[in-house]
This record gives sequence, structure tokens and C-alpha cells, in this order.
Amino acid sequence: MPIDVTIFAGTRPEAIKLAPVLAALRHAGVATRLVASGQHGALLHDALATFGLKADADAGSMPPGQTLGALTATLVTRLEGDLAAHPPRLILVQGDTTTAYAGALAAYYRHLPCGHIEAGLRSHDRYAPWPEELNRAMVDRLATRLYAPTQGARENLLREGLADASILVSGQTGVDAALQVAATLPPDPPPELAVALADCRQRLVFATGHRRENQNGGIARVAAVLREMAASRDDVTVLFAAHPSPEVRRELQGISPHAHWRVIEPVSYAASLWLLRHSACVVSDSGGLQEEAPCFGTPVLVTRDNTERPEGIAPGFLHITGTDPDKYEPACNRPCKARA
Repeated sequence: MPIDVTIFAGTRPEAIKLAPVLAALRHAGVATRLVASGQHGALLHDALATFGLKADADAGSMPPGQTLGALTATLVTRLEGDLAAHPPRLILVQGDTTTAYAGALAAYYRHLPCGHIEAGLRSHDRYAPWPEELNRAMVDRLATRLYAPTQGARENLLREGLADASILVSGQTGVDAALQVAATLPPDPPPELAVALADCRQRLVFATGHRRENQNGGIARVAAVLREMAASRDDVTVLFAAHPSPEVRRELQGISPHAHWRVIEPVSYAASLWLLRHSACVVSDSGGLQEEAPCFGTPVLVTRDNTERPEGIAPGFLHITGTDPDKYEPACNRPCKARA
């Protein structure tokens, strides 16, 4: 059967944000093909399983320790090969990952139209987030259809000279996914969190960190501040979900243990939503968490110097703290939402 739409996904956030789109397309009878690029492995497939989905094809795992250049070259080659073997009417990519950029470039090389979900977000700093800021901008120029999540994203695209007729303000699919899964969560914590939440204090702080620009000591600085907060306050327990990246793990190695500073393995998507709902605040450099946490009224301390999601600042959901302890520690000690 001819393929109407091929969707490329490479990372867990892409899988989560593409799941509502894929479900809607299939419900409408559109012939779709979901291709896992191989950028992430189990994390992507586990996220898809949350929505009852699995990839129709997998481009294979990536060798560890690749440079960005090698990763990009491998992805473009693999994804262009997939399009040559299974040409669709339209390609969809999401966000700012290397997979999104490689997929859009492969579509351009094959003279195939490409839609970009989550187009137009900008931090206006080409090195933060890096390389995501330029990935997203380049995908916007390669794509023929731009699905901007907000009016602000649409205005960014117009200021850059992109055609108004190619832009549709579609809303944020990450919010759709979070609300869909959260509606199914029981009030009790998932079993996978039982050990991490044992003897948890009243205020739970959920933290993550993975951005490349923070892997030069920034994640370690954030972790040290959080560890000291857990040690100095009698009402806080910190759970830091460690990204599987070896660079992130090295950042966390020098932080001394404490009963209420707990480094945990990455949790399932459903478990992460439970934590967002029940945490006093979130501390992270993640883009997706900046969208998901406000769904539950939970503030995010953004451990970056800027954000491509400024809509969350004015209502007080997002607080830009960076990784400098002089700026960061006062923000951590602001009054937090008590854990339900």
C-alpha cells in the first residue's frame, strides 16, 4: 500500500510528542510509517510503548561516542536510504534533534515535502541549546510545512522571512501527550518509584540535566546545590534522574551521598509525569519538562541562561536560573508547592 506519511523519530521526547500526531493520522485512515532513526534505543521504544505504539522500522543502533558530525552523517545516510526504498507523500519530523535535522535534509535531497512539528521556537543564542537551536532553525528552512506550537513561534518564523502560508499554529503536542497519559495515572506512585520515594520528605524536588552546554561542569554545579539543599533543609528530598549519557554520569560522580539526595536511573514516561504532578518544583535544562510541568501547576527552575519557550515565564511557571550557584541557590529556596 502506498505510504502517505513517513514519521522519523530518534529520541524519547520525539516519540512522546509524535504519539498524538501518529494516533490522529491513523484514526483518520492515513497510511503512516514510523521509522526509529537509532539516535536513542530503548528510551525511544519504551516511550512509544506507553502509547501502545511501536516503530514500523528501526534504522539500527548508533555506535557510542560519536561526534555530532559523524552522527549527522550516519543519520542522513540511513534516513535518505529509507526514503529511497519507501517513498511517502510527506515526511514529518519533530523538534530540534539531530534526527529531525537529518530527516528534513534527507527529505530535501529526495525532493519530498517535509512538515516540521514544533517549528519556530527560538532562544536566539546559537550555542544554547547547542546544537538544538540551529538544528531547529535549519529544519524550518528545509521544511515545506511549519507547525508552530504558539503564536510567538509563528511570529519568530515570520520575522525570519518564512512564508505565512506555510505556517500553522497547531498547539503543543507534548502537552496533549502529557494530559492523555496523566489522566490514566493512579494516585499512588508507580512501583518503579517505590525505592526512590521511601521515607520521602514533604517537599519533593525532581531534577534532571543533560544539555551538552551544561556538560562542562554545569550539571555538577546544579547537583551540588541540590545536594546541599537536601542536607540543610528538613522538608526536602531531591530525586535526580541521571541521563544515560556517560558525560552526564561523570558530572554526578563527585557529589557526596546524602539520605535525601538520590540519583536514580531514568524513569518511564508515566513515572516522570507522576513525579511532575507530585513535586514541589522541577529543576532541569529539559525543553519538554518546561511544557509538561506547568500542566500540573508545578514550577520549573530552568538551569540554562535562556529558553526557547518564553511563554512560561510571565505566568510564573518557568524561572531562568542558569547553573551559577550565586543565582541559582536563592531561586531553589523560593516557596515551593507542597507535595500532595
